[in-house]
Amino acid sequence: MAGTSGLTDLALAPDLRRALADWQAWLAHEKRVSPHTRDAYERDIIDFLSFAIVHGGGPPSLESLAAFRTADFRAWLAGRAKRDLAKSSTARALSTLRNFFRWAGRRGFLDNAALANLRTPRQDQPVPKALTAAQARQTVETVAELSDDSWVARRDTAVLLLLYGAGLRVGEALSLTAGEAPKPGQDRLQVTGKGRKQRQVPLLPSIPEAISAYMAVCPYPFEPSGPLFLGKRGGALGARAVQLKVQQLRGLLGLPDSATPHALRHSFATHLLGAGGDLRAIQELLGHASLSTTQRYTAVDVTRLLEVYEKAHPRAKG
Repeated sequence: MAGTSGLTDLALAPDLRRALADWQAWLAHEKRVSPHTRDAYERDIIDFLSFAIVHGGGPPSLESLAAFRTADFRAWLAGRAKRDLAKSSTARALSTLRNFFRWAGRRGFLDNAALANLRTPRQDQPVPKALTAAQARQTVETVAELSDDSWVARRDTAVLLLLYGAGLRVGEALSLTAGEAPKPGQDRLQVTGKGRKQRQVPLLPSIPEAISAYMAVCPYPFEPSGPLFLGKRGGALGARAVQLKVQQLRGLLGLPDSATPHALRHSFATHLLGAGGDLRAIQELLGHASLSTTQRYTAVDVTRLLEVYEKAHPRAKG
């Protein structure tokens, strides 16, 4: 395994050193873990063992690791937090440690159930940055230029309109059946979101018009229970095809790397909020189970929240 000098330099009991060498060989030859991943595992285990040396006041052994309590493992995690290590890095390190302890347990080297009581650190979920209103509008209006087939051009316009104009997830838009296609003049649509939860979303007039225009020229027949959006061969349109179209638009329009299909949904929410939309109403439109998710998703700035508080909270008016 590459980079084993780090483990060699640690003061470890002979039984633990032998077990670690066997574990590394198992990763390389039986699990066929890549050298890059094995190096990451080694860094993680070195970090933990370095802590164990200081924490235990001497070279750790299989016996001393078997005696580690949940509080000891938490002390290691707390130390990582004090060093401002990324949560993603700590989550991976904890996964590495669990991997080694499970392997050692299966081989009878040590038995320690304390790791099961530890929760993996919750990682901050990155949210796509919203496009400007002009960028979002340009994205929707330009996607038709990427295809020579008029029906494909109209299909792509309709899909992106659902993302930016109604805030649908890509999967929600592509899961619509032909029987659920909104008709011109229809002002709302029932959408099935995560957890099979249904919600009503309002429709701009341009959305059912765009869908009808696409259906009118699509060369394939529609079945009421079949997919509304079809691929070039007549099967259901996949999310990857939509992602590739937006990727092409990034190059064509000079959009940032954050411009993705999901960013159009994010832009829908952000632009509504910026125009004074109610946060709870936006929560319902997005299909979020909790308001806290909407606050994160729409990147509500502190100034905006303070304005809402000062206008709405009784104590703030006194």
